[in-house]
Amino acid sequence: MPSFLISEDFYSVQCEGISTGYPAYFVRLSNCNLYCGSSPKQISDIRKEPNITPGEFRGDQHAEGKATWTCDTIPVWVKGVEKDFQYLIDRWKEQEIYDDVKNGLIHIIWTGGEPTLPKHQESIIAFHNWWKELDNTITPYYEIETNGTLAIKPELLMLLNQINCSPKLENSGNPKMLRYNVKALERIMEHNNYQFKFVISEESDLKEIYDDYINKLQIPLNKVVCMPGLDDQNNFHERTRFVLEMAKKYKFIGLTRLHISAWDKTTGV
Repeated sequence: MPSFLISEDFYSVQCEGISTGYPAYFVRLSNCNLYCGSSPKQISDIRKEPNITPGEFRGDQHAEGKATWTCDTIPVWVKGVEKDFQYLIDRWKEQEIYDDVKNGLIHIIWTGGEPTLPKHQESIIAFHNWWKELDNTITPYYEIETNGTLAIKPELLMLLNQINCSPKLENSGNPKMLRYNVKALERIMEHNNYQFKFVISEESDLKEIYDDYINKLQIPLNKVVCMPGLDDQNNFHERTRFVLEMAKKYKFIGLTRLHISAWDKTTGV
């Protein structure tokens, strides 16, 4: 049976972006083409040392001041286990949420890592087709969380109900040639339900967002969401207040990372 390379999967609530508050089932697919806050060497080292606690992880580029935040899921997405398609169906039935998932009341969120890596795109498309043959009454709601560097295949674009694109800025520590792909971003804007979700650490980040994204691609401000780079509760209120003040000034949608407030965790909740 075909399979996914899954790092973790869990039932929770969407806590970021325009669908904040919706019950959601997260499927975190393994591996990524970017290394926010870290270096490729550090990622390679983490693969050899699998017991790093996500909440305690700080990237080397972040620690050296070359980035202002660290991808909180790196210790999770570097790992992955091949799971056949039936695995997800069984998980939903075990948790007694299958009907709500298949009817779209509980959103399915394809996340990572980077779920638009070619192998993952193929797996998502194949999973939907397989599931449709298994149960022809399904009407799932699919969200995908992507860094916007890889073009989404037309077959997948048609299946998705929502695209949550989080382009990475200079503050991620990734070189621009790796993190900025205009054609991939324009493909996202072909969809009728998308958002561009940015992590901001200081007001100067807004210049980059406007120059490279909003102005260059003509992104409507009601499609732009900004949130703070948070990984624990210590400065949650101050950082959230900063983003909301920036939203008032620049007129984008200002939100926070609600799971930090609720659980003081960034993965598995």
